[in-house]
Amino acid sequence: MNNSQKIQTLESSLEADLSDAADSVRLEHWMPPQAGIVPQIRIGSRWISVLWVVPIAFVVFLFAVAVAQQLRTIPAVQEFILRYPGDTSSFPVASGFPLWLRLQHYLNSFFMLFIIRAGIQILADHPRLYFRRDSTPGTEWFRFQHDVPKDRLWTSKDDSVTIPGWLGIPGIRHSVGLARWWHFTFDLLWVLNGLLFYVLLFTTDQWRRVVPTSWTVFPNALSTALQYLSLQFPVEHTWTLFNGLQQLTYFITVFIAAPIAFVTGVMQGPAFSNKLDGFAKIVNRQLARTIHFAALNWFLFFIFVHTTLVFITGLRKNLNYMVAGVNNDSWTGLLFYIPGMFILIIAWLLASPLTIRYSRLIQRIGEILVGHIQSWAEYWDPGTQYTEKDISPYFWVNGTLPTSEEYQALKEGGFLDYKLTVGGLVENPQVLSYTELKAMRKQEQITKHFCIQGWSGVAKWGGVPMRDILKIVKPKPDARYVVFYSFAEGAEGGIYYDVHSIRNMRHRLSLLAYEMNGEPLNFLHGAPLRLRCENQLGFKMVKWIRAIELVSDFRHLGAGQGGYNEDHEFYGYRMPI
Repeated sequence: MNNSQKIQTLESSLEADLSDAADSVRLEHWMPPQAGIVPQIRIGSRWISVLWVVPIAFVVFLFAVAVAQQLRTIPAVQEFILRYPGDTSSFPVASGFPLWLRLQHYLNSFFMLFIIRAGIQILADHPRLYFRRDSTPGTEWFRFQHDVPKDRLWTSKDDSVTIPGWLGIPGIRHSVGLARWWHFTFDLLWVLNGLLFYVLLFTTDQWRRVVPTSWTVFPNALSTALQYLSLQFPVEHTWTLFNGLQQLTYFITVFIAAPIAFVTGVMQGPAFSNKLDGFAKIVNRQLARTIHFAALNWFLFFIFVHTTLVFITGLRKNLNYMVAGVNNDSWTGLLFYIPGMFILIIAWLLASPLTIRYSRLIQRIGEILVGHIQSWAEYWDPGTQYTEKDISPYFWVNGTLPTSEEYQALKEGGFLDYKLTVGGLVENPQVLSYTELKAMRKQEQITKHFCIQGWSGVAKWGGVPMRDILKIVKPKPDARYVVFYSFAEGAEGGIYYDVHSIRNMRHRLSLLAYEMNGEPLNFLHGAPLRLRCENQLGFKMVKWIRAIELVSDFRHLGAGQGGYNEDHEFYGYRMPI
């Protein structure tokens, strides 16, 4: 049997050992639940429970009310409020609350509902936040998980926690793949809705509500805050204009918080971060996660205060403005508001159970809506590199470790007998020994790793560029994808594998690495050989590589989704963001 026949036999064997997957989450095979802890914030060397925020905020609020009421007894303050009663514009809005504004307000509420819930679910997969670019345990400033154990192997998958299904989507542990489809899909809808809002805002007179036109907005905002806090509310003119505090708050939300949320969300993905270089080194992934979290808290604070004031400053009148678009004290707005809220509540309750039952459908819908953007992002050739001083002191471990007799024998022999087969749709199939691979042109790169769960780390990699391998094997014209098979199995059995476009493998930082940080690649990080593809998330960088196959399509492999985690955990085939 010649080499080509041997390679074909091996490929047939590997394809046969791939496992099929269900189209829904099988809870009996999923990761068992694991409770986290009450969220904590690190102040100095001490961890403080966020539950203290509630009594502290209540005491601060009571104190603020008392101070505001006392201040309003002072003549100078009374004169200040008379001079700056809260109104900020001499150009009131003439169109009230038009239909487009009311519809966008409702859609924005609907989209944000799922964005927030899915975002919390994503955070639960790596329940720690940092300021530095790496994710070294003990350096986080926020967490809802215990310290990382030091007496046993603790993977990033082990670190994930369970959150309730009524809060996250779908509310089961390590369901980051499904949560991302919800998050990205509704992010896209939210962004499109927001862009349309910007256009309509500035092509009508509605911009006057939220864009200050005079520096008097600041004293008017202070005056309004004093009036609200003293529980003697200012006179409302909401139909025609916002008061100073409303205007500043809406301006921050619409023109600062929303763009920040978008930019910091994008900067958490490898394609953009590893292309934008200098900006990415300032707004590194972990800092982006922290700022993104701050934006989330701003939105939650805004929603809470906004909703509270709607209820306590004149419910029927406010609902008439926001829902019915009429300027009176009738019940019309409430009659529209109740069924609208009913729809939101039903959607809230159904989101998690439907996601668990129709997981593959959620994956496919997400790919239809977001897949083209992900495909476009892959065209960027990643180029951001770091220096040796940037190398992370800790690099999280993940993946099911290989246990086969074949791998153990290779490991015990120092991988001297390791052979990499490269076949499929190629003119020149190869069986390359470990020695031959190391004798080829060596490329070194210091790059940042992006795990789908949220952690990141910088490491120095050395190995053979994939473009050099492709030049040797000479792909046939119909070869479109490159399949990497691992010695390891996936969590539910069957060989771990993943698929990349051949275009992506020709990027200059796509590498078959056999070194990490100047040392031979160790067992936990994928020895003897692992893939580096710097515009993709980490799960696509197959470790413990056994063979490579070029194919024209991947739908016949496993469950046909383009990789093990794509099949079993409903990740996406393209993962540059």
